[in-house]
Formats: sequence, structure tokens, C-alpha cells
Amino acid sequence: MFSWLGKQGGGRERGGGTDVVQTVTGGLRDLYLRKLLPLEEHYRFHEFHSPALEEADFENKPMVLLVGQYSTGKTTFIRYLLEQDFPGMRIGPEPTTDSFIAVMYGETEGNIPGNALVVDPKKPFRKLGRFGNAFLNRFMCSQLPNEVLKSISIIDSPGILSGEKQRISRGYDFCQVLQWFAERVDRIILLFDAHKLDISDEFSEAIKSFRGQDDKIRVVLNKADQVDTQQLMRVYGALMWSLGKVIDTPEVLRVYIGSFWAHPLRNTDNRRLFEAEAQDLFKDIQSLPQKAAVRKLNDLIKRARLAKVHAYIISYLKKEMPSVFGKENKKKELINKLPEIYIQLQREHHISAGDFPEVKKMQEQLENCDFTKFHSLKPKLIETVDNMLANKIASLMNLIRQEESNMPTEMVHGGAFDGTMAGPFGHGYGEGAKEGADEEEWVVAKDKPAYDEIFYTLSPINGKISGISAKKEMVTSKLPNSVLGKIWKLADCDGDGMLDDEEFALAKHLIKIKLDGYELPGTLPSHLVPPSHRKPFQTAE
Repeated sequence: MFSWLGKQGGGRERGGGTDVVQTVTGGLRDLYLRKLLPLEEHYRFHEFHSPALEEADFENKPMVLLVGQYSTGKTTFIRYLLEQDFPGMRIGPEPTTDSFIAVMYGETEGNIPGNALVVDPKKPFRKLGRFGNAFLNRFMCSQLPNEVLKSISIIDSPGILSGEKQRISRGYDFCQVLQWFAERVDRIILLFDAHKLDISDEFSEAIKSFRGQDDKIRVVLNKADQVDTQQLMRVYGALMWSLGKVIDTPEVLRVYIGSFWAHPLRNTDNRRLFEAEAQDLFKDIQSLPQKAAVRKLNDLIKRARLAKVHAYIISYLKKEMPSVFGKENKKKELINKLPEIYIQLQREHHISAGDFPEVKKMQEQLENCDFTKFHSLKPKLIETVDNMLANKIASLMNLIRQEESNMPTEMVHGGAFDGTMAGPFGHGYGEGAKEGADEEEWVVAKDKPAYDEIFYTLSPINGKISGISAKKEMVTSKLPNSVLGKIWKLADCDGDGMLDDEEFALAKHLIKIKLDGYELPGTLPSHLVPPSHRKPFQTAE
């Protein structure tokens, strides 16, 4: 994938007063350091929202954050993906994982404790030190040589507690830590147990801390093999209802249903569904390295928009403060009027309401600030960020596309991912249009006697039926004309506008494939070519 930070540093030239970002390698960091960071520092953005980005934030591998209530299978899910144990792993029905564990690649197996981890400049965790020893004692990095971890890193989080347990203090702000990770990871996976769908208060707060990161969230309904089909339908409906109450988006979240562990399925009725869902989830995770560059760019844009809004808020509060008397009373008045200030700034600067930080949280943070030490608005800093968003980002996006087209597609390999790629246990092997691919006999032959009976009722002439006769039979399938037209093109091997008995049998076989819920092939696979057409068909190709 892209190396976001090269040894050459920023990778920039000065020509005619215009900075030209030459490569993706230094481009993103260069934009942040020169265009956005000055605005953030001037208006104390890091105290209110997110710490300054460092080199490791730009060059780290894609990260996947797992979040869920205890005993929903988070650690088992990681074990399933890696196909091996990792240092510090504990699995059980009770709340076993009481720490944040960053599972990362390393040449040798071992653990790195939190206090050592946050001083390592090569790891993207240095800013976590602000959460104090209570958190750092519950944070560690688990390193091991695993093929999967060469492409991604996985963050295992403590099981979220329910009932009375959630009132026990963790000693650090759990939701703030989750929010910190959410801003930096590429994918957030929420795990639910088919038998434990209740969303506790702490879990609800945790999900709300992902506000603004909705595009990263995926939901996994785990242990789905422990219920039958009817129960699974009800469980899925209950889950969607519960999620709708805590995730405030009009779009429906993607939910993957399955049983993600290497044990026999307890209920095999939905085996095909579980396999298809697992394949879709694997494809989503496998694509993360390829999309990492665009994700970092997208996060930088979101950060820049928030930083601009923050600058407008802080400068407005500074402007409204009296120069001599009544400062404390004015401060309280401005904090109480913050929702109205938001509306005023939206109109004045044509900013969307969705770009503003949460009102209550901002009011709480402003309580401890001295407004007289805030800075007035500096239009030049705003213009610099606007120029970055309007021009520099577009040129960097073009560079990313160029590198993507010039480099082979990078995918996650190893572990459970390799078990689904090829061979007879690959998803869809021997099904639909792939059925009979490794058999010597023509796969249509077993049903041909039944197809022949229909064929001869259509009054063939010289062993062939016309397109009109074939259409009368084919439309009985009730498939749309666009699909039947594709089937006709695939079945008419010699392109003479008529079908012989083998071509007709092939057409009926393709209709059956479509009616069974499989996709039609783009071109006719060699094993589906009728025996009497194989030589001329292959010669024509």
C-alpha cells in the first residue's frame, strides 16, 4: 500500500510561490503540518477535540476496533481471523478481557505494557498517555508473527458491562478512549450475541461516542447458529430496533449474521447464509489496506471542517467578552446561549449544522476556560484551510488514484481469509454456474431428458426451434426480459438465432440457476458449453 511518510520528509517543492505535493508519501502529513495544524494550535483545538496528529498516525496500518458487551465473542473473533492464539488472550463466559489489547505484527511473540507503548514513536498510541495510569495499566500491545497482521492491526476492547456492573468505575473515561480510537481506526465492528441483544447504558454511551464515524461502523450478530431460522428472524428484527434507538442515522447499518469461531455449527439450517455473510465481511476487511489512503484523507477533511467551526466559535466568544468588568457573568451568559450562537454562526458562515460539535459537551469544556485568553478571528488561517480543502485535497486525491492504478491490489491474506479463497470449500464453489466445473460429464445432461420432452412439444424444424418458440417457453419462468435476453445470448452458442436440443437444455439450465438465486456468468464457462458445440465454440473464441 502507500507509504504515507518517506525519509525525504514532506516531499514538496517551491515554484512561483506554489507548493506542489509531488507524492502521496509526504503529501498528507505536509498538508496537515503546514495548512491545518497552525489553525488548530491558534484556537486550542487539541484541548477541546482531538490531540495533534503525529507521524505514526499517517503511516500506521489499517486498524479494526472490536466493541461489544462481555461474552459476545470479540476475542474469539480475533482468534478466528488469525487462526492462532495471541499473547494476553483470555476467553470465557465471564468478563475476561478487562484491557484494551492492540494485536499487531511483530517478528517475535510478546506483550508491550501501556506505559512503554505510549512512548514508542513508531506506534500510533502516544497521545493515549493523557488518559493516565488507570488506563495505561489496562492497555497493552500483543505482538506476534501472523500473516493477517502484516496488513491490518486489531484492537480488542474490554467487554462492556450491563446492570449494576456498569456503575463500577473503570478509573478512566471509557467512552473518551473509544472516541480516540474511533477517530483513527478504519473499521469499527460492533459485536452482538444472538442471546444478548439488550443494549446497556454503557454500551449505548459507547455507541454514541462514535458520532461522526458512522461510515466506519459494521455490526456482527454472532453465535447465530445457536437459534433456528424462525428465532433468528425475530432476533435480527429486535437487533435492528435496538440499534435504531441509539444510532441516529437514516441509513440502515450493515449487519453480518454468522458464527465466527472454528467449531461445528449447532444449527446447520442457515449454513449457506452464514457462509455468504462471512464472505461479505471478509471482503470488507480485506479491502481496508486498499482504501487506507482514501480513509486517511477523508478523516483529514472531517478534522479540517471541525477545526474551522471551532475557530469560529472560539473567536466569537472572544469578540463578545467585555474588556474590563462583568467578565464572569458574560461568560456564563455565552455558555447558556451556545445553541443560539451555533445557529448564528451557521447562517453567517454558511456552515452545515452537522459540522458543529455537540452542544452539551462543548458547554462543559468551556466552563473551565478563560475566554479572555482566546484569540480573535484570523481570516488568513481560515483561508489557508479553505484553500487546502478546495485545491490541495483534490490534487492529492488524483495522486492516490494514480498510485492505485499503478500498483497491484493489496488484500489481507493469511488466517481465516485464505480458507475462503480457493478450493472446494471456497464460497460458491460447485454452486450456480460453477456447478459441474470439475466433472467430465456435461452438468446439464442429468436434466436433459426432461428438457427434451419440452423441446419436442415446440415443433422443432430440422432439429431446431425458432426464437419465437423458445421465447414462449422461456417467459413461463417469469424472469424479466433483460435476464432472458442474456440467457438467450449465452445459450445460442453458434449465434444462428435458433436453438437445438442441447442449446435449449442449456437455456433451461441457466434459467434454473437464476431462479435458484445465483448470478448468471458474464460469458459461458467452458464446462457449460454443449458437447456438440465445444470445438467450433472454442475455435470461434
